[in-house]
Amino acid sequence: MRGGSNYLSIPRQRRRIGVLRDDSDDELGSLDVPWEWIYDTNNAPKSQGNTIIGAQLGEFHCFIGDCVLLKAEGSHEAWVAVICEFLEDNDGEKSANFMWFSTEREIRNKNRKRTDFLLNELYVTPSWDVNPLAAINGKATVMSPAVFAERYPTGKAPPFSKVFVCRRGCNTRTATYTDEFVWEDIYRGSEDDVYRLIDFVKSNTKSARRHRSSITQSPKADPAFDEDESEIESATSRKTRTGISTPQSKVRTVTTPSSRKRILVKSPLAFTPLATRRLTQSESSPFQLARSRLHVAAVPSSLPCREHEFTSVYSHLEAAIAEGTGSCIYIAGTPGTGKTATVREAIAQLERCVVSDELDDFIFVEINGMKITEPQQAYSLLWEALKRDRVSPVQALDLLEREFSHPSPRRIPCVVLMDELDQLVTRNQSVMYNFFNWPALRHSRLIVLAVANTMDLPERTLSNKISSRLGLTRITFPGYTHEQLMKIIQSRLDGIPGNIVEPDAVQFASRKVAAVSGDARRALDICRRAVELAEGQFQAEIFTTGCKGRGSGNQDIRSRDNRCSRVTITTIKRAIFEATSNPIQQYLQTLPLSHRVLLVALVLKMRRSGTGEASFGDIVSESERMVKLELGTSATGIQDSINGATSLLIHNRPSAKFVAREDMCFQSCAIDLASAGIIVLEAQLAERPGKVRLAIGEEEIRMAFRDDADMNALGIVI
Repeated sequence: MRGGSNYLSIPRQRRRIGVLRDDSDDELGSLDVPWEWIYDTNNAPKSQGNTIIGAQLGEFHCFIGDCVLLKAEGSHEAWVAVICEFLEDNDGEKSANFMWFSTEREIRNKNRKRTDFLLNELYVTPSWDVNPLAAINGKATVMSPAVFAERYPTGKAPPFSKVFVCRRGCNTRTATYTDEFVWEDIYRGSEDDVYRLIDFVKSNTKSARRHRSSITQSPKADPAFDEDESEIESATSRKTRTGISTPQSKVRTVTTPSSRKRILVKSPLAFTPLATRRLTQSESSPFQLARSRLHVAAVPSSLPCREHEFTSVYSHLEAAIAEGTGSCIYIAGTPGTGKTATVREAIAQLERCVVSDELDDFIFVEINGMKITEPQQAYSLLWEALKRDRVSPVQALDLLEREFSHPSPRRIPCVVLMDELDQLVTRNQSVMYNFFNWPALRHSRLIVLAVANTMDLPERTLSNKISSRLGLTRITFPGYTHEQLMKIIQSRLDGIPGNIVEPDAVQFASRKVAAVSGDARRALDICRRAVELAEGQFQAEIFTTGCKGRGSGNQDIRSRDNRCSRVTITTIKRAIFEATSNPIQQYLQTLPLSHRVLLVALVLKMRRSGTGEASFGDIVSESERMVKLELGTSATGIQDSINGATSLLIHNRPSAKFVAREDMCFQSCAIDLASAGIIVLEAQLAERPGKVRLAIGEEEIRMAFRDDADMNALGIVI
């Protein structure tokens, strides 16, 4: 066997579109006999033993240099290839290394695609793959157009003749063609002609890989990188990394799964992937530019402080794609630690390597547990990414089982990002089991990246048979330190004129967030809110000083160093207070005294009775008793008004530091609280026999009134 392994690193094609055929039965029929080797015992050196020159199945023979058809089971598509060498693995499975032909439909770059292709024309490609001999179902005949016209003057070959014409080579991904040639002049079917054909196609389509020798730890972008958007199909953000070496590819055995069921195929949805959307940035003022860059949805030019984790994710993905093996990687970390962003960065760089011919092609699909209505929809999303067909989850599961259980010609590795993993857990855990079991199948070439917020999710939630399939590849993302948060925020503020955010303010916000969670998104939200507060303060200053027109005001921002218009520590404190305060507690703290007394009486009555509700009359009586007990003789009494409302007149008590007098109508208070969703009234009426219960937690009321000055003055404690 000569030099076949030297050509195994050529990129494979993304889509598997074969030659459409009308015949349903292959040339070999249904022979149920094993393949046997044909040895060259005469010319082989004794030191090398018997050399394999061919294989036979019954009366069918094929040799090195023959053009054969490989047909997908249950399909009318076939793939044409040249046998370059025969192989046998340790398990005794007989296979061969094939050099593929492609049709014009497989050429991805439509802008550079030729339009003068002929009927039954094939392009010889610099693409290799290993397949079992069982995938062969007949021989094909390849010839030049002139010989075809001479042999078939009508321009059509007889049915089932398996005759094709070839006059060019082509790299189907980049649409790079060779000059037109005469097939019979460069290829006659011998073993020597095979490798001359390989060298010819490789050199003329310029598909040889470029390997780099060094690995950089920093995933910073290269602004000088120029990419062709028509050659990149990605759902991730486009950023460039340089200096990453790629190992040579090792191919694996493949075939196409069969499906005898009638499947209803829907057209794919047309939508813009979320990761490719961009926020519209308005740069009319430094404040607006800072708010845009500090937004959590903004895609930065680099991802700082995650170099080590990026290298780990990238290395595992690169090795699995290059070797054509399945793999499971579990990524854990608290929210806001850059897990998903780092994976997308690694995927973006791997796709750059595909474009630069440093890595085999692959498919990427992102499945977010928060964006699907039920976990079973993950099957449909994966099948749509593989085949670009929409089917139901039940049909997709059946098709995926067949797809990953059988070898397939030219199968492309698929990388699946399963984000928000805890949302995909079901009662029987079937979805998790299937996604973690498929990568372990020999022919799947499926790589699963499972992202979750807790490190012990497999052991705590999943069964043993699922957690064991995750393997030992686990990557932990720790929370950001305050130095790292400062670096992240400063990287987004670089280049903004006016120095509107003080370094001390950035440090203060970073330390506050790092002490609690290390969540970068919370730190960005706090700084962004602080910029909004500073902008509002600046606009108020412009209004009070008589500045008219936003244009002149924006010019003043760039030229004027006004301390009041910058983000300071005080501004950060205000933003943190807004971010950490509970809206319900803020509402409760702004209620009038009568409303607060009614709520406290409801809580005390429920606590004393041990039930979750109380009658409105009992609550009113509890309010009166509570106020009388605290104020003693200073309470003038209770007076029922004509409309049934109850009001309490309270005189000033110096020791209580209380207001001189306040009328409290508990009936109207109850209606106000019910309309705000704080309490629930029976029949929506505040009547004495009616029942009242809390619509919020008792802890919310206790925390809101814990430091209430009026309640403390009355001596009321919950």
